[in-house]
Amino acid sequence: MTRATTVRAVLAAAVLLVSVLITLTMSPRLGLDLQGGTRMVLQAKDSATAKADRESTDRTLEVLRRRIDSLGVAEPTLTRSGEDRIIVELPDVQDPRKAAEVIGRTAQLSFHAVRGPGTEQERGKAAGLTLPDEEGRLLALGQARLTGAGVKDAGASFDAQQGAGWTVDLDFHKEAGRDWTRLTGEAACHPAQDERRRVAIVLDDRVISSPQVAPSVGCNVGLPSGSTQITGSFGADEARDLALLIKGGALPLPVEIVEQRTVGPTLGAAAIDASARAALIGAATTALFITFVYRLFGALAATALAAYGVISYAALVALGVTLTLPGLAGFVLAIGMAVDANVLVFERAREEYAQRSGRSLRSAMTAGFRNAWSAVADSNVTTLIAAGLLFFLGSGPVKGFGVTLAIGVLASMFSALVIARALTEIASRSRFVGDYRGVNGIARPGRVRTWLARRDPQLFRSPRRWLLISTVLIAVAGLGIVVRGVDLGVEFTGGRLVEYSTSRPVDVETARTVLAGAGFGDAEVTTAGAGDLSVRTGDLDNHEEHALRAALAEAGGDTTKVRDELIGPSLGDELRRNALIALAVAVLVQLAYLAVRFRWTFALASVAALVHDVILLVGAFAWLGRTVDGIFLAALLTVIGYSVNDSVVVFDRVRELWAKARRESVTTIANRAVLQTVPRTVNTGMGALFILAALAVLGGDSLEDFALALLIGICVGTYSSVLTAVPVALTLEKRAKTPPPARKRASGRTSGAGAKRRDPLDNGARV
Repeated sequence: MTRATTVRAVLAAAVLLVSVLITLTMSPRLGLDLQGGTRMVLQAKDSATAKADRESTDRTLEVLRRRIDSLGVAEPTLTRSGEDRIIVELPDVQDPRKAAEVIGRTAQLSFHAVRGPGTEQERGKAAGLTLPDEEGRLLALGQARLTGAGVKDAGASFDAQQGAGWTVDLDFHKEAGRDWTRLTGEAACHPAQDERRRVAIVLDDRVISSPQVAPSVGCNVGLPSGSTQITGSFGADEARDLALLIKGGALPLPVEIVEQRTVGPTLGAAAIDASARAALIGAATTALFITFVYRLFGALAATALAAYGVISYAALVALGVTLTLPGLAGFVLAIGMAVDANVLVFERAREEYAQRSGRSLRSAMTAGFRNAWSAVADSNVTTLIAAGLLFFLGSGPVKGFGVTLAIGVLASMFSALVIARALTEIASRSRFVGDYRGVNGIARPGRVRTWLARRDPQLFRSPRRWLLISTVLIAVAGLGIVVRGVDLGVEFTGGRLVEYSTSRPVDVETARTVLAGAGFGDAEVTTAGAGDLSVRTGDLDNHEEHALRAALAEAGGDTTKVRDELIGPSLGDELRRNALIALAVAVLVQLAYLAVRFRWTFALASVAALVHDVILLVGAFAWLGRTVDGIFLAALLTVIGYSVNDSVVVFDRVRELWAKARRESVTTIANRAVLQTVPRTVNTGMGALFILAALAVLGGDSLEDFALALLIGICVGTYSSVLTAVPVALTLEKRAKTPPPARKRASGRTSGAGAKRRDPLDNGARV
């Protein structure tokens, strides 16, 4: 065993050992869509005294953290997103009404002197406030003399001795206590029962209490204790909520809920089970397929595939990545993509073995890894670009999908180039494996390659024929977009989408009639699988949603909320704009990368195929009436990476063959390159299709559209990378004046400066 093989084997064993330890000792961090709970996105707004910048938003976040901790929610998560947004995740919170009320209130507490009875005409004047008291009578109030920032502590208590019922006790800081003494001393200068002897306590422009100063308090003396008690017609819950708001402090900035998602725990558990089944069945089917095609070496690649699963899962756990439902789908999808590098290597090894008679299996495998490296690197870089765009331009679960996909790509490269290579190099040293072609799977060319070599079809004798077919497909897709329209999800349009599970079956028409009678005539009701109902409305707050659920319960009995998504109109516009920006950036970045790595004609052809795939996928969803949302965007950007991946493999071979035969026509070169890469394209596509078919069938309703989009996208991308990208490149090459690519210097046996590296398996002997 060579030194390089030993290093790879030791490295693979060490990484696997660490990964197994992490898997056994650490638990994954599940997102709310898998464990159940509520996720809110809060938008901070400018106030009269503060601007919604990074610093003030951080202060607002800390106040919210204290409030949520007081709610008793287990392991809440609060993070700032950008300059002025706060993401709040509340595990196991299924009814977010109370949390939204406590979180969203600004709690601007202030203490005012009462100037006397108020009138409607005085409302809105700059001199002070005119607000109704607890009994609805208008009071004219002076300017705020004291704010909630001066409150040191607040607590609810039941006053049984004085008969005041539930009260809220306040303790002031030192300076605020002196202000309180002056305020109550001035009020005590007025006669008993005079309105001006009252002190108004205002919370969010509402008088919550306006007590009279006790007769025992002298004029300009005030309450010396520096403490007070808010009395009123409080119930126990009202007193506790008020104390919580005051103790939590006033928000430096007002906040608005622009996004809210609630997922029931049963839906999350079902999604985990469905995805696990899809992963096991899809991975097993892929392993069987690659073993059938490449025999022993295919089985070794399947072993490396299992190692990839352990390594990528351990990386997700160790990095603390929140595993969401789309992220779980990305983890499963990357299993199929992990086969790609192995297939590239094995196909190149088959070519080397067939082209050079007498070559050993070991040297053929070494040449296969060396020659496939360029295509493996370029194809994985394009996928990483797509994953990066998902992370930086996506939101919520889409970001998680991007992170998972990126980790999966890196882990798949390690499994293919280190683990699989170490295993195949060890196996190729065996005389038994090398002598029996039916065992190793590399010494035979394969059925697809043999059939193509025998038929030798001239695919690009008339490139315009393929361009005409692609144009017709684009026209059909565009017609679907225009005629049927694109059904944008709530995420892009704003509004609310809620799924309910009822104990008694309720058909759609009955549900529409019931909701219309309850005042929700604009609600769109559809089925959501397994007999559940999906209700989509415009602007709907949490209290209205509670009323809507109660109306459904009259017809369906016990009604449980399975999923709830609320997107504000401003956020919907922003997400829709960001989706278009993400697509534009994806096209430009891929174009720039391909232009650097390849000829400009190849780069433009790849991007043309990419745009072709995007239009066809959106058009297919328009014809099928499927929803286009953030998860679809994740699938679309993944398809872009996959499409460019296929194009890169084809053009990498065109570049290699053209450099060796510079005088041949580019049409002949392109035809030969496509025929040589078709076995890789077919085998890689089959590996991915097994995984996606398992996700579509077993992944449940949550992953059905995601898997369908990827199934369509991979089929379309496989077609376009050969029959759209290559014809476009040939058409552009007829007008281009760029010379053919230069041939790479072959490895030789020179020595000294500029010496070329010799094949490590070549001992230098010649006959």
